[in-house]
Amino acid sequence: MANPVTWFEVTGKDGKKLQDFYAGVFGWKIDANNPMNYGMVDNAGQGIGGGISAGDGGRNQVTFYVEVDDPQAYLNKVEAKGGKTVMPVTEIPGMVIFAQFADPEGNVVGITKANYPPQS
Repeated sequence: MANPVTWFEVTGKDGKKLQDFYAGVFGWKIDANNPMNYGMVDNAGQGIGGGISAGDGGRNQVTFYVEVDDPQAYLNKVEAKGGKTVMPVTEIPGMVIFAQFADPEGNVVGITKANYPPQS
């Protein structure tokens, strides 16, 4: 696959409640021991990784992330095809470079930069 789905995210009003729900239903190990209380899902090397947290403004949303070589170039393609940038290219140093867009029907999809952070 040219641009694989590599991450998922579930957000809502109560991140802790969502983390407890998904851990209880599926037996997922979720680590939210970080300043943002972002629940990192341990996929134990199977499937794709993901995160569960409170969303911006308590927004309920399920998002998948597609890996691309140049996030801004893909946002440009999105807009040329009738989509809209929701979150511009953003970097969390040493972790991820990502962006989000809405497709023509309003579905929010994320993109992440391939090979970031660089492996030494």
